[in-house]
Amino acid sequence: MEAWNELARELAGEVEKVVMPLFGTSKAGETVGTNVSGDVTKYVDKVAEDLVVRRLSSLGVNIVSEEIGFIDNGSDYTAVVDPIDGSYNFAAGIPIFAFSFAVFRGKKPVYGAIYEFVPKHFYEAIPGEGAFMNGRRIHVREPERGKEALSFYTRGRCTGLIEKVKRVRVLGAIAVELTYLAKGALDGVLDIRNYVRPTDIAAGVLIAREAGAIVTDERGREFEVHLSATEKTNVIAVNDEYLLKLILEELENGP
Repeated sequence: MEAWNELARELAGEVEKVVMPLFGTSKAGETVGTNVSGDVTKYVDKVAEDLVVRRLSSLGVNIVSEEIGFIDNGSDYTAVVDPIDGSYNFAAGIPIFAFSFAVFRGKKPVYGAIYEFVPKHFYEAIPGEGAFMNGRRIHVREPERGKEALSFYTRGRCTGLIEKVKRVRVLGAIAVELTYLAKGALDGVLDIRNYVRPTDIAAGVLIAREAGAIVTDERGREFEVHLSATEKTNVIAVNDEYLLKLILEELENGP
């Protein structure tokens, strides 16, 4: 099954139709249960995931999804999906959220797509072929020393980094933030809370890498996406080695 881009576009469009009428409503944020990681499942997450799981199950691929976990359909292919990354933003009426979809053959990524609903930006990547937004090739920007802008999730670690870069942001949807790194709107994205899951970042990591980003774990080793809905991890994604070194030094020496 090679037409992953067609499937990703169709799924994103179907999710968009179902969820966008709920954007910014209290109904969207209602708690309807807990997911496989023990986190709260919002109504909008459940609605979106049910649709995606139904469609993917009919194709016979394995599925890793944030709420339901791992579904083994005995396929060579596994779809790692977060139908709404940034569901808190969605429910609160903040227009930063996205559909995230990555496909692996065995343990190797073969395709990644992220659809950002409000600006209608469709990002995709194929290993070795590059990263694209709405069909146009994208690339990380050239770094400018002293002007670095990061999205930075922490719970008190590495806070000295804030004084060494120009801007620090938290946008609440790491899939979106990784695409912003890929297209040159950010210089780095890091989450060192031991919290982020493969479903949040599988597609974003591929898109960022194909756009020229360096993506590592908190020790500077090449980041590997595991096909798990429950594993919690740390990730560092940056546009150059200098910034990676700065972050790793701060992690090692800071609180």
